[in-house]
Formats: sequence, structure tokens, C-alpha cells
Amino acid sequence: MVSTDRILAFAAISLLVIAIPGPSVLFVIGRALAHGRRTAVATAAGNVFGSYLLVVAVAFGIGSLVEGSVTVYLTVKLLGAAYLVHLGVQAFRHRKELKVSAIRRAPAGAPRGDLRTVLDGALVGATNPKGVVFFAAVLPQFVDHTAGRVPGQMLLLGLVPISIGLVTDTLWGLTASAARTWFARSDRRLSLVGGAGGMAMIGLGVTVAVTGRAD
Repeated sequence: MVSTDRILAFAAISLLVIAIPGPSVLFVIGRALAHGRRTAVATAAGNVFGSYLLVVAVAFGIGSLVEGSVTVYLTVKLLGAAYLVHLGVQAFRHRKELKVSAIRRAPAGAPRGDLRTVLDGALVGATNPKGVVFFAAVLPQFVDHTAGRVPGQMLLLGLVPISIGLVTDTLWGLTASAARTWFARSDRRLSLVGGAGGMAMIGLGVTVAVTGRAD
């Protein structure tokens, strides 16, 4: 349905865009610092799921509405920014609850907690202004309209950056969680690192809110 040349070309440009850390990467890092490896991996999974929802939206025409309407674009952007700030504030407020002893005896994790983490990541991925612009403006350029089945082509092409993002986001999260583990030798240092993760998310939310799009 989609030629190998188009897939490789789209993969190349996707890698260039993804290599520049954006809201999704910084969010994963912030969650890793605040909550550790398991949360980082679940957040990365949620992030790419949310990003693929953008692909679906673009494939079926909703993406053009977001890209073409300043009001809709600002609404999506500000909702994502507000949620980032909310999560950052919560992480900062509860930073002193991080205890080395609690981490060492923590169970594998309840499914509900993992699901909530994935949903958090999905919301950030779906409202990521960088993703909205990329999928709405770049993805359609690699579709072969003469071949037909345009939505199917977009859905297939969308898997390329999603796969790249899953690998890179996970690596970022694991790296950040490794640094957190190194710091987790005292309750005080663990509290500081948890606070840093919260502040990172707050700063990211503010950055997303004040950053405009390139029209």
C-alpha cells in the first residue's frame, strides 16, 4: 500500500523530529525522576498511544480542524499544559513521601495504578502541540493519493514515528530512572529528586502554554 521509499523517507524525517526532546520526552523524564522506572515505562507506552490517536485523527480528517483553527489548537495546547502543571504540582507536593525503605519493599504494582499512568501519558501524547503539528502538517505529505486508501496509508505510516518514539522515550525514561536509583540512597536526596521531577513537569507545562506554533 505504501512504497518502501516513502516509509524510509518518513522514518528519516521522523527520527530528526523525535531526536529533538519535546514535551513527551521531558514528561517521561520528569515522571521517571519522580516515580521511578516502572512509571517511566508505562508513561512512555501511554505517550505513544496518545500520539497514535493523533495519527487516527489526522487520517480521518480531524487533524486538519486542529491545525486550521487557532481556537481549537489553543484549546488542545492549554489543556495539555494545564495537566502537565497539575501532575508536576502533585509530584512536588508529595516529594517527602518518597522513602528508600518504601521503594525497597514496594510490590510489583497494582494494575489500576499502571493503567492510570498509561492514561496520563496518553493524555499528554494526544495534546502534545509538537505531535499535533507534525502529524497534521508532515504526515499527509508522504501519502500517495493515486494509490487510494489514504486513511489506511496514514495509519500505516503513523506506526513509523510511533515505533521510534516508543524506543527513544523508553530509553530516556530508563536512563532518568537509573539516575534516580543512584540518588535513592537517602530519604532526603530521594525527596530532592522527586521534587526536581515535579518542577520539571511544571516548567514543561508553562513552556508548552507560552510556546506558539510556527504559522
